[in-house]
Amino acid sequence: MAVPKQKKSKAKKRSRRANHDRMTLPNITVCDNCGADVQSHRACGSCGWYKDRVALVIAQDDEFLDDDEI
Repeated sequence: MAVPKQKKSKAKKRSRRANHDRMTLPNITVCDNCGADVQSHRACGSCGWYKDRVALVIAQDDEFLDDDEI
C-alpha cells in the first residue's frame, strides 16, 4: 500500500483544496444591436436581441402611462 514519505504542509494542502472553492466571473460580451453589456448566451436585457433576432419583447416606459396622463 502506498504511504506518503513526508507530511504535506498546511499551505500545500489548503492551496490544493482552494481550487474547488474558486468562483469564476461570467463572460460579458457586447450586444450587436444596441451595444449594451450582455452575458454570453443570454438575450439582451435592454433590447431583447439574441442571435440576429428579437427573442424578448421589452416593454417601453410609454406603455405604463395611464390614460389620464396622455
